[in-house]
Amino acid sequence: MGKKLVITIDGPAGAGKSTAGKALASRLSYIYLGTGDLYRAVAYTMANKGISTDNEARLSNLLRETDITLKNVSDHLRVFVNNEDITDKIMTERIGLLASKASAIPLVRSKLLSIQREAGEEGGIIAEGRDMGTVVFPDADLKFFLDASAGERARRRYSELAMKGLNSNYQEVERDLLIRDKQDRERKIASLQTPEDAVVIDSTNMTVYEVVERMAIIASHMS
Repeated sequence: MGKKLVITIDGPAGAGKSTAGKALASRLSYIYLGTGDLYRAVAYTMANKGISTDNEARLSNLLRETDITLKNVSDHLRVFVNNEDITDKIMTERIGLLASKASAIPLVRSKLLSIQREAGEEGGIIAEGRDMGTVVFPDADLKFFLDASAGERARRRYSELAMKGLNSNYQEVERDLLIRDKQDRERKIASLQTPEDAVVIDSTNMTVYEVVERMAIIASHMS
């Protein structure tokens, strides 16, 4: 491929964004940026310090004292907090729910926005999240919005947790997913929306291969 693109993938929880994003990045030899990991990093740090989302003073101090960085490890950007790689410690439902709440806080978004944009300055990146195409990279070369039915998304999330050896209950996973949907779509700042110029893909009845193949074909026509 010629030009190194900035490609965004937005969509609700469990739509397959991270799986498709990683596969597409590998297919195109691009860097994968899972921006949800950054918000999970903040949530993880908040939880460890016992700081709630409504304690603005303590949260402000925490963000000022916390160094969050992204490092490229085997073509995947891993998240470091104060030089500790916490990427594998933040993928729990509890942290996911707290991250959804934290992502609606202006202080948090301001802290992370520059980190995300800096990662995409050179192009050749797949940026996946909730507001990549609307807020973080509004001028991205190519935008996707990946969706699926709530039932299918819950099933995928439940299977993902099971494969990681994490105990979970399907009903609880589905309930938490619907709560996150509501939080993400109704928050006042950078709510989950479909970018006007995005290619919308409903992956409910599609395999990962089919999703990635469609994305790759479209990307090939852009470069």
